[in-house]
Amino acid sequence: MGVTRKHAPPEGAPVIEARAITKTFYSGPTRNAKLVVLRGINLTVHRGEIIAIVGASGAGKSTLLHILGTLDRPTSGTVTYNGSDVFAQADEALARFRNRNVGFVFQFHHLLPEFSALENIAMPALISGKKLHEVHGRARELLREVGLEARAAQRPTELSGGEQQRIAVARALMNSPGIVLADEPSGNLDSENAQLLHRLLWDLSRRHGQTFIVVTHNESLARQADRVLRIADGVIQGP
Repeated sequence: MGVTRKHAPPEGAPVIEARAITKTFYSGPTRNAKLVVLRGINLTVHRGEIIAIVGASGAGKSTLLHILGTLDRPTSGTVTYNGSDVFAQADEALARFRNRNVGFVFQFHHLLPEFSALENIAMPALISGKKLHEVHGRARELLREVGLEARAAQRPTELSGGEQQRIAVARALMNSPGIVLADEPSGNLDSENAQLLHRLLWDLSRRHGQTFIVVTHNESLARQADRVLRIADGVIQGP
């Protein structure tokens, strides 16, 4: 069974629709070495869903996540957000769309070492052109939500691994995106911190009605999702 669902499909128009997504990479001196990673993925995602994507290494999980998040373009196929074809946009417009509508949490937190925890959280808003004093309150609010308000002034090197990843989660939520994409978010954490992070992700999704799509090897995390998509050889297995 390739797709497992804990709850009935949400009603209403989908937030994301991916149709016939393929992705091929070329390498070598003459770019004649061909690697087909995705082979016609179809996926519909509704508001507020928590979806786990699982599968063996190299199955195409992260590639699919990057395409859904518009970090990479598909070789063929379409991705629509609220009915609009996102890849019809030029790269600059696509970057603005991504900044406003998509939050990212990666296995490695990618916090900027010269900035405080609060400044790291505010970074997506600063990139969009806002000033720190304009978004300071929102960043503080997110610090409270992830339980780290007392760590606002600390730099990443002064935080534990679990704390750094919680700051990364808060940063992903800074611009109130409709969708949050997480690629092995607990992959570098011990079991205790991984469980804390899992509970935080789910709580935030339910509290704010945001859609979370999480790539994971963690079966415990996957079992908590509304839906589990299993990818093998570049396709979603099962119905």
